[in-house]
Amino acid sequence: MFEGRRILVTGGTGSWGYELVRQLLPQMPAEVVVYSRNESAQVAMSRVFEDPRLTYCIGDVRDREAMMKACEGIDIVFHLAALKHVPVCEEQPYEALKTNVIGTQNVIEAAIENKVKRVINISTDKAANPSNFYGMTKAIGEKLVVYANLLRSETKFVCVRGGNVLGTNGSVIHLFLNQIRDGKPVRITDRNMTRFFMTQQDAVRLLFQATAQSVGGEIFVMTMPTCRIVDLAEVLMESMGRRVEIVETGVRPGEKIHEILLTEYEASNTVLYGDEYLVILPSLDIPGLRRQYDSYPPVNFDSFSSSQSLMDKEQIREMLDRGGFLS
Repeated sequence: MFEGRRILVTGGTGSWGYELVRQLLPQMPAEVVVYSRNESAQVAMSRVFEDPRLTYCIGDVRDREAMMKACEGIDIVFHLAALKHVPVCEEQPYEALKTNVIGTQNVIEAAIENKVKRVINISTDKAANPSNFYGMTKAIGEKLVVYANLLRSETKFVCVRGGNVLGTNGSVIHLFLNQIRDGKPVRITDRNMTRFFMTQQDAVRLLFQATAQSVGGEIFVMTMPTCRIVDLAEVLMESMGRRVEIVETGVRPGEKIHEILLTEYEASNTVLYGDEYLVILPSLDIPGLRRQYDSYPPVNFDSFSSSQSLMDKEQIREMLDRGGFLS
């Protein structure tokens, strides 16, 4: 799928980007272009990989002209760039809008102009029935990406919606590890809070599956394991052999106790796609899309909440071990 291709990764110096690049390089791409705003992060990344097929481009998805230039000669775009921290987006909504909505529109237009073959947009469970500005911007981004398939271009656009990926920048896992290591209280907004989690390795593997199998216009939803945040903190304390106090700080503006992966409305247009995916089909009439999924069974539930099918502590420990956090 990637052999001989030129691939652009927006937001490529983030944790998702590192893992994506790590798994892309063995698949023999002609070139992987890492596109991001941070010069220092690009220099650090170049020292980690030291691969001649990796090139670096400083730019911002907000800059339409820069995106046009970056997409020249590109075959596949992975759109990872986003402002993603809920409190930051609540406090600075205009900035979130510029990156997550206008930036996504720029990626779409640049891909069409340069006849990119495929664009994969990385979305979030917070786009399902959004309660905060971050989720709202990502929901609009999803709509733009789906709609782009009606623009009569040569480019296919697809979304992949996931939850929390362990170890990404700003992840709660790093926060908890540092608090426990320093003997400080672990700060949790609410003891009942649950979230979807998966490792970076699993997230990228599923991302590749969606890239290979998508038609264009669908939203691939990763069916991720769920856990209580307080259980995650307990497992980390047990593994580090250090007990600290757990302090409840109160739910922040726009924050949910439980996340959902799809809404009741979306469930009526969603099919089961193997053991690891749900596929949401849009209400828009994208030629050939529904026919592609005719043979797949519709889901038999109204929503998919992080409060369901919770992992026990042993399963959380296995997930953390697989992600390299207990070594």
